[in-house]
Amino acid sequence: MPELSRFYNIVIKMIFMDDNQHHKPHVHAYYNEYEASVGIDGELLAGSLPTKQFKLVAAWLAIHEEELYRAWNNAVRGKPVEKIAPLK
Repeated sequence: MPELSRFYNIVIKMIFMDDNQHHKPHVHAYYNEYEASVGIDGELLAGSLPTKQFKLVAAWLAIHEEELYRAWNNAVRGKPVEKIAPLK
């Protein structure tokens, strides 16, 4: 599961070949004991994050939407994905 980015103690990962369960492009966000699957469009698909961290993830997704779709297309084909810049 490649790590795409890390910011404010939030880790964003994308799983290879992971288009069966949620059927839409998404990332996995981890913050302390929380874990969530979040669509690239910002929709919470599963799990949970504290409100502040969810808003940070949603902002990061909006900023990097194009890069994330490119990474998703590679990941579902089992190809390497590149790291994406964190929020600053």
